[in-house]
Parts: sequence; structure tokens; C-alpha cells
Amino acid sequence: MSTPLLKVERLSVSFAGKEIVHGIDLSIAPGEKLALVGESGSGKTVTALSLLRLVQNAAISGKALFSVPGRPVVDLFSMPERELRSIRGRDIAMIFQEPMTALNPLFSVGEQIAEVIQLKQGLAQLESAQAAIKLLADTGIPEAERRSRSFPHQLSGGQRQRAMIAMALACQPKLLLADEPTTALDVTLRGQILDLLSDLQRRNGMAVLMITHDLNLVRRFADRVAVMENGHIVEQGLVAEVLARPRHSYTRKLIDSRPVRDPADDVSAGLVLRAGSTPVMQASHLRVAYPVSIPGFRGWFKSAEFVAVKDVTFRIPPGKTLGVIGESGSGKSTLALACLGLLPFSGELQAAGLSWSRRAAGNKAIRRVVQVVFQDPFSSLSPRMTVEAIVEEGLLVHEAALSHAQRRQRTLQSLADVGMAEAQFPGLLRRYPHEFSGGQRQRLAIARALIINPSLLVLDEPTSALDVTIQKQVLALLQRLQRERGLSYLLITHDVDVIRAMAHEVMVIKDGEVVEAGMVQKVLDAPHHPYTRVLVAQS
Repeated sequence: MSTPLLKVERLSVSFAGKEIVHGIDLSIAPGEKLALVGESGSGKTVTALSLLRLVQNAAISGKALFSVPGRPVVDLFSMPERELRSIRGRDIAMIFQEPMTALNPLFSVGEQIAEVIQLKQGLAQLESAQAAIKLLADTGIPEAERRSRSFPHQLSGGQRQRAMIAMALACQPKLLLADEPTTALDVTLRGQILDLLSDLQRRNGMAVLMITHDLNLVRRFADRVAVMENGHIVEQGLVAEVLARPRHSYTRKLIDSRPVRDPADDVSAGLVLRAGSTPVMQASHLRVAYPVSIPGFRGWFKSAEFVAVKDVTFRIPPGKTLGVIGESGSGKSTLALACLGLLPFSGELQAAGLSWSRRAAGNKAIRRVVQVVFQDPFSSLSPRMTVEAIVEEGLLVHEAALSHAQRRQRTLQSLADVGMAEAQFPGLLRRYPHEFSGGQRQRLAIARALIINPSLLVLDEPTSALDVTIQKQVLALLQRLQRERGLSYLLITHDVDVIRAMAHEVMVIKDGEVVEAGMVQKVLDAPHHPYTRVLVAQS
């Protein structure tokens, strides 16, 4: 092996005297792709952030020797902050896990990418803006010039993630730290991003440290893999060897953690509505459109519209799951927001026999029935509220007569239902969202949605931020709750395996239109539409 680009020796990371990462050793050669794999909370992200000293209030020990040809070897842990700042973004770049919190909401994505190019490469403003548009196009964002003027909230989750990737690649770094870079992407775009990263890595000799819980991604992308459990590297080696012949029991556990359908679940029935029962939710010719400006003088006299959801019809009986699958930007999340009464729409839409009102006060009864778990748990949980305040909030609105002790008891039970017990997390109720990993935050979001016992959960990519073992546990929990409580789910996802495990029927959406729908086994095992066949093949 050539001289390592980065050699980490005895890295330990502690918070308030408690060691989280325990003396690990890693090395990455120039042009190598190393995957760091483990469950949520295993220390993967803390390890990557520590390399650039981006972890607040952390005590870091050990060495991180960074060697670029033609320059002296530097220790990232001991060099002055001012010198390290020149390395960040230029020589070592990072793609963060949650783009909505990493991107500035006050600036367009094009401006944010151009700012990096101006600061690190010294290009003029116009040149930087053009380079930013090219980077967005290279990462697969359609209409890159128009999208460069969009703010983060105007992009889909996958498009925001691609904008983050474009920003990280702006200066052609020697080492890319990629923290779950394809988490928010659908299967086809995931493949495109991996191909893009591989191409850039080959052309520029860039090394990649990929942090992920997706073993399919590891098989396709990485040269070597290091498996991390509770802050320890328990196994590492070539991808083909480790995944084909795992030596450690934890590695075998990760390989076996794939979503499975409960065998007691009756799939063949599909979304059959029992006689006399009312659908928990039903829609007829649902349409969602956004106004868009017309460039030039014509825009002074009229406006146009972008139709995000076109003529969608469905119904969800009690105790059943309707899955909605499609690429990023296909209209899945827009459909979910319309079903939650958070976007204006045309057509018919009812929840538990009630229609959404234009007045917020008129929708209280429906919101008791319909709850939501959003795709990005960090942005959907208030950073200023404790876990107790976040989870019990629904009780304060819908069951105001409960005492403080009763609310606390319900809160603890809801947290325990999603695998977060006080015994496992001392001081759990007094903690804040930033004190948890991405997967743990998503479980908090699920607990908050379940606490008022709704009839329907709208699940917008509920497991996209979870590692494979926690994903399997959460899906098993949702299946159990569906059986025991008769819950219905509107499941929005790009993961075909999750659809197979959870849904009774599935709608395939492309460009806002339903191109195929039916019972999940029939659609996924024998798809008719070419788009559906591509989604299944890519999975």
C-alpha cells in the first residue's frame, strides 16, 4: 500500500469524561474508498467529525496524520485552528447527514455553493455562480440553473442532499468524508450519486471515507470496510472478504438485518374495505399545484403553475397500509403534506369522514386522527424543547384534562414502545434532540406521533435515517402496533424493501402521476410499467 493519505492512530473521543470512541486505528490511501459501518450511536459520525475537530465540547486524543504529496505531514489534532480552517473544504470536505440543517435557509443553494468556490478558489462572483450551476447539474438536479436560485426549503429531500454533495465537491478535495450521503435519495439517484463519486474519485485521485448503514451501498461502492460497534472497530478488511465471511458476530447481525414482513400479516387481502366501515382516508382526483413566475415582461401580466400531484385517487381502510413509492421529486412528500392538510389542494380528500378546513381551528378533530412522522427528525423536533416536552405536546392539545403525572406516564410508555427506555438513557426526559443520534431522534418523532393514539400515521420516509438493525426494529414495531391497535399507514418511501415489508397496496408515482397501482406483491413481483421495473431492479 502507498503512503496513507490519512492515518488515524489511537483516536479516542470523550464527552464530560465519558469515552465514546475507544482508541481506534484507521488508514485511508489516496484514491481509496473506505466504508465505516455500524448502528446508529456506534460512534461513526463522531469519528468523522473529530477528524476536522467539528465536535463541540469533545476531548480528542490520538493522532490523525494527513499527508498530501509535496507538503509536510500534519497532525489534524494538534495543528492550530487557523491552519486547520484552510484544510477544511479545500483538502478535506464533508457531506453532512441532514442537509436541511446543514444548509443556510436564508440563501439560495447556488449562492451557498458559489461562496465556497469564491473563498477557497478565489474565483470571481460570476465564475463562481456558473461553476455552482455546473456542480448542481453534475449531481443530477434537473434544471440546474433554475434550481440554483431555489432556497433549501423549496427542494425535495433528495435534491437538498445533492446540493450538499455539490458543495462538498466544489474544490475537488483530496479526502471526502461522506456521512450517509445517499440517505435521502431514491434507489435510482443513489446509484447515480455513487457512480458520480466513483468517477470523481478516479479522475481526481480523491479518497472517500463513507459512513453508512446501507450494506448494499458498501458492496457497490467501497474497497474496504471497517465495522464499528459501541465506539470500537470490531472488524475491518476488503469488502468482498468481510461481507462474504464475517468473523465477528456483530458483522453477521448487520448482514442479517433486512426488513421482513410479519408472516402473520395477510397480504393477499390488499386494501379491502369491510362492509359498513369508513375509510380512514380517501382521495378522489387530488391535485396540488404551485404558482411559478414567468421570466420577462410576460410575468407582469400572468403567472404559471407547476403541478406537483396530478389526479391521484386512493382509499385506506382501517388497519391497512398504502405505500407510495417514487424517485426524489416525484411528488411523494407533496402528496403527504396535502393529506395532512398542510398544503392547499383541489379535488376530494377526507380523513375519518371529515374534510380539511381552511381554518386551523376547524381541523383539530382531524389532527387527533391523523399524525405524521417526517423524513428529517432533526428539523421536525424543536431544539429548545426537552424530550418530555416534545413527546407530551399532543396530550396538552388533545387531552388537556390529564394531570402532569398522567402525561409523564403516557410519555414514558410511548418512548418505551419505540425502544427508548429510561433505564437505557438516564435522564431521558430532560435531554434535548441534539444529544441523540439520527436514528434515536427518529424514534422520538415516532413516539410523539403515537402518544395520542391516532388512527392513521403518515410516514414520510420513516426509516431513511435509521441503520439497518434499528430500521428492522422500527418496522416490526409499526407492524405490531398496526395489529394491536388497528392503525392505518400512508407510507411514503423510496425503499422497495420497506414497501415489501409494510404495505398491502402500493402506488408508484412519477412526475406527480400514478403510473401503476395495486397489491404490493403483484406490482413489485410482476411490474407492468417500465418505471416500476427500473425501481425494482435498482433495489
